[in-house]
Amino acid sequence: MKMSPEARASLHPVADVLRPIGATLFRATESSPGTDIDPIVKAGVPGIGIIQDGRHYFDYHHSAADTLDKVDPQELKENAAAMAVMAYALAAMPEPLPRSQK
Repeated sequence: MKMSPEARASLHPVADVLRPIGATLFRATESSPGTDIDPIVKAGVPGIGIIQDGRHYFDYHHSAADTLDKVDPQELKENAAAMAVMAYALAAMPEPLPRSQK
């Protein structure tokens, strides 16, 4: 997560909603959470990435065996829930998250 301290503080209530699936860690970084959003993060737009257990991510990633049957259904549900809750929380905020200084 790369964003201003004010933006991070406004996301703390989201952690309570995500607590049942253990997705309560918000970790600030100095770098963008992903190369696909790096240009807008550099422009000050808050960037959020989901932190997950990546120990087996490249076991199949972009290989011929990279098929849905390799995905743990519970982990998929939890990741989808975390993204949905975050998207809903951001959309329901009365004001957009504050931008960080460029």
